[in-house]
Amino acid sequence: MKTLNFKNMVPIAVIALGISGAFVTTSMQSASKSAFNPKIGYLANSQGKCINTPVNCDDTPSAFLCRIGGTSGAVAYDKDVATNNCVQPLYRP
Repeated sequence: MKTLNFKNMVPIAVIALGISGAFVTTSMQSASKSAFNPKIGYLANSQGKCINTPVNCDDTPSAFLCRIGGTSGAVAYDKDVATNNCVQPLYRP
């Protein structure tokens, strides 16, 4: 009966490490794509209180503000639950 020695095991170990490394790399890349932090934005009235007109926004700063109705509507704000005030503007996803 033939016995396996170290020289015969090295190629098998290298192949196994390569395959497992490929799976780990793929799962890490797909996890980083979901960086969108959805946030509900609200309109502010003249007193700074939030009006219930929810719109999907993002709280990650960008060059474009989140607006109700696209690019020309009113700016959407983050709602402070304790005071019902709209203070922090939100951004487009």
